[in-house]
Amino acid sequence: METMTFANRAASLWKLKTRSLPLGARTLVMGVLNVTPDSFSDGGQHFSSEKAIAHGIAMLQQGADIVDIGGESTRPGDHPPISSATEQDRVLPVIAGILNHHPDANLSIDTYRADTAAAAIQAGAEIVNDVSGFQWDPAMPGTCARLGCGVVLMHTRGKPAEWKWKPRLRPKEILPLVQQQLEERLAFAVGAGVQQERIVLDPGFGFGKVLDENYPLLANLSSLRGLGCPILAGVSRKAFLGHTLAELNNGVDVSVAERDAASLAAMVAAILAGADVVRVHDVRPSVEAARIADAVLAANRP
Repeated sequence: METMTFANRAASLWKLKTRSLPLGARTLVMGVLNVTPDSFSDGGQHFSSEKAIAHGIAMLQQGADIVDIGGESTRPGDHPPISSATEQDRVLPVIAGILNHHPDANLSIDTYRADTAAAAIQAGAEIVNDVSGFQWDPAMPGTCARLGCGVVLMHTRGKPAEWKWKPRLRPKEILPLVQQQLEERLAFAVGAGVQQERIVLDPGFGFGKVLDENYPLLANLSSLRGLGCPILAGVSRKAFLGHTLAELNNGVDVSVAERDAASLAAMVAAILAGADVVRVHDVRPSVEAARIADAVLAANRP
């Protein structure tokens, strides 16, 4: 009997600040907690500390393995940056509040600033999720090496204000570009003293990849496993999903609020293509769908 070809996720341990998370047998689900007034998916819904803490606790109860807390939106467009102080005022009380209820929670800080990363890890977070891949703050690599925390390095083509001006990529260009530049970011991080077993790589769906440019990356995600690190996929509610569904919606891109079914489909595709960790907004359905995808992978192993 022939089996379908899916990615083979080797068992490994992701070393965090004070613990390790097993990878390979089961997909880890990272819930998104935006403590911002302007994020593309849910800006303002959890902006107060009280609402953010409650939502973070709810995501843990729904099965999230990690809660990823961010205090600044990286949505497309030219937006004035907030200060480090403002970012920390948003996220630090949320970290403290969640850990007060769930001391063993795995929390991640979504930031590209070294001082915010240090403050968050000191407050009890385990992971630094840097969407710039250590490019936007020269102090970040050394800070993460010193902290000894888990790290997510994401690929991005420039900053959000530059994305609409970036030249379009041909389908055959996308994967080699992401692969090469992630390899460079990984080598840079390891050279700065970050242990490779602490690093997870994220191809950065939507970050400088325009609409259908994301599909070759999703279809060939397993190729990135050759870089020797686990893979995180964040496809939840991204614009390329809404664009694909436009023909079912009178030619209009489907809104962010209506992309959850498409998000689940793309997430399952990512898992079957080798993603170890998925970053999602709607936790419980994602946990359930991930378990089914994991069962398919388990049945496909030799």
